[in-house]
Amino acid sequence: MTKDDNAPAGSAMAGDATGRGLSGAMALLFALACGLSVANIYFAQPLLDAMAHDLGIAPAAIGMVVTFTQIGYALGLILLVPLGDLADRRRLIVGQTALSAIALIIVGTASHAAVLFAGMVLVGLLAVVVQVLVAFAATLATPDGRGRAIGTVTSGVVGGILLARFVSGALADIGGWRLVYLVSAGLMLVMAALLLCLLSGSPKATKAGLSYPSLLRSTAALFAEEPVLRERALFAFLIFADLNVFWTSIVLPLSAPPFALSHTTIGLLGIAGFAGALAARNAGRLADLGWAQRTTGLSLMLMLGAWAVFACLHVSPWFIVAGVIMLDLGLQAVHVTSQSLIIAARPDAASRLVGGYMVFYSIGSAVGGLASTMMSASACWAPESAPPRCWSGSSRRAGPRRQPVARRRPSRRRKERDWGGSMRYRLPAS
Repeated sequence: MTKDDNAPAGSAMAGDATGRGLSGAMALLFALACGLSVANIYFAQPLLDAMAHDLGIAPAAIGMVVTFTQIGYALGLILLVPLGDLADRRRLIVGQTALSAIALIIVGTASHAAVLFAGMVLVGLLAVVVQVLVAFAATLATPDGRGRAIGTVTSGVVGGILLARFVSGALADIGGWRLVYLVSAGLMLVMAALLLCLLSGSPKATKAGLSYPSLLRSTAALFAEEPVLRERALFAFLIFADLNVFWTSIVLPLSAPPFALSHTTIGLLGIAGFAGALAARNAGRLADLGWAQRTTGLSLMLMLGAWAVFACLHVSPWFIVAGVIMLDLGLQAVHVTSQSLIIAARPDAASRLVGGYMVFYSIGSAVGGLASTMMSASACWAPESAPPRCWSGSSRRAGPRRQPVARRRPSRRRKERDWGGSMRYRLPAS
């Protein structure tokens, strides 16, 4: 048991950063703003084919839409999120939200691939307002309610990710892919107006005398100064790599016989992840009670147990649903607990801490997806759209019986040496 278990995650803030309390209504507003902002990153995934057809982009290159969005997001984590410790967070949040609407309009009206790619970089760059909101919520919350506040705001992030693909597909069926981004732009403008009216100014910046380059250098220095940041950043890398290993690889066995599920049906598995949104708030409360380390340990064991459940896929596809719930419950609990602990360590550097932590989230997500793809290609997935070899056991047990086929006449007998050293003959297996 460490000192994190003996004291609540929300230890007292120092100086001007002292939390004043975050009302439930304001926490829900933050959660909604986070959900809208993070959804902008994921809208494109079901729309790539429509974008390629409309703008004449080669199918092999349309994946760059997602790549450019992630590049923008990574740049935002490094360059924009630390500004929350230097500038007025209210102005920063409202400005990013309003500029996000402009970026979405650029994407929705793009007439050339280059304009689309540039717009997606801006969308990703400005979507990091989510991390500024999380840090601001933690700053506004009272010390004993910080974990609960972070959990509430994080539940909005989970909801935005899960609903983004469904909403974008529904709107695209109504009015095309451009409608998705234009509607989102309108919603972001409304959200910017709400935040402008309802948010109070943030406490006076504790680093007001620090230049922007020095602020960025201090973000890297925090990793040397704060052991809890290094530990939790490693957790972020591993848990999000674990998550992306699952979601990247599960499409192949579920879309192949004997299950042969459609991509829409597979996508609906994400709805089971709403359990993670419920876990987020509960994990925040446990962190406030000083049970952060225990919560982390139990949650990591739950994520490990999810893979044992996934191994029972051959018994019933419902094991996948149960495993998804376990995996997302554990991940969100660790994620919320980690943010509570790192912000409690240095409340005056909340934005930089969250930004540095989330860089490892992005790296882990990318590495997990890449590793899963490479392993599937080398070990599990055969060429010419053959069913995955590593799932052949489940295919034999759960699939329909094959009709008998005519045996080939053996052309010759093969000679083998048995264990006793004598020669024997057997026919080749048919």
